[in-house]
Amino acid sequence: MKIKNIIVVALLMFINISVFGQNKKFYIFLAFGQSNMEGAAKIQAEDTVNVDPRFKVLESQNCPEIDRKADTWYTAVPPLCRCNTGLTPVDYFGRRLLEKLPKDVTVGVINVAVGGCKIELFDKDNYQSYTATAPDWMVGMIKAYNGNPYGRLVELAKIAQKDGLIKGILLHQGESNSGDKTWPTKVKGVYTNLLADLNLKAENVPLLAGEVVNADQNGVCASMNEIIATLPTVIPTAHVISSKGCTDGPDNLHFDAAGYRELGRRYADQMLALLK
Repeated sequence: MKIKNIIVVALLMFINISVFGQNKKFYIFLAFGQSNMEGAAKIQAEDTVNVDPRFKVLESQNCPEIDRKADTWYTAVPPLCRCNTGLTPVDYFGRRLLEKLPKDVTVGVINVAVGGCKIELFDKDNYQSYTATAPDWMVGMIKAYNGNPYGRLVELAKIAQKDGLIKGILLHQGESNSGDKTWPTKVKGVYTNLLADLNLKAENVPLLAGEVVNADQNGVCASMNEIIATLPTVIPTAHVISSKGCTDGPDNLHFDAAGYRELGRRYADQMLALLK
């Protein structure tokens, strides 16, 4: 009996450490997608100053050029995806949140994105068949996430869960699946897997999906927004973030810096409405 009692006490202590080790005022958000989530616009001087130290990024890899190590929290000065990526909607998502949230709240982000990829890259059961046919220019980006971006996202999220609470998931992807009417179902598969693998409940962790460059900016994939608009019919806890009026670059595929800033704020405004 004594041994059993010791085991029970030890388990209770472990549970207490696990639960109370989390800071319930540390709000964590996962972000994934392709190039517009990765960040295609050049980081400008205004984006690197006055970053609130309550805004954190969990680095996904070793980046000696910016003095960062993988699996470590840093103040969220861009880049927030990989070592040499550009400005992303996540930058101004976090900044806007902290403008509105109580001063004792910290915001942490994890951004795993691969330029040019289809949503199939984040299919945990079939990603290998996609990576096997990935173009050469994409291979290095996939390798940066140990060959499995979805798996790396989950790995980072589990590290983050020791420190805080996951409050939402941000998605910006669709250009490479343009015209694919099964895209919402594929996104649902990724979202469902994330919830299951991280022991999360959909009602507590909404999915925010941004539109691609809008028709009002002559977006070359703007027709995909009609498909993105149907996502909430497949995922009741999904919310679509409008890109209307968000300016873009010369390729009409990627937002410019101003466009990313505005889109990021829109993600935040939607999240704030859900956080209440």
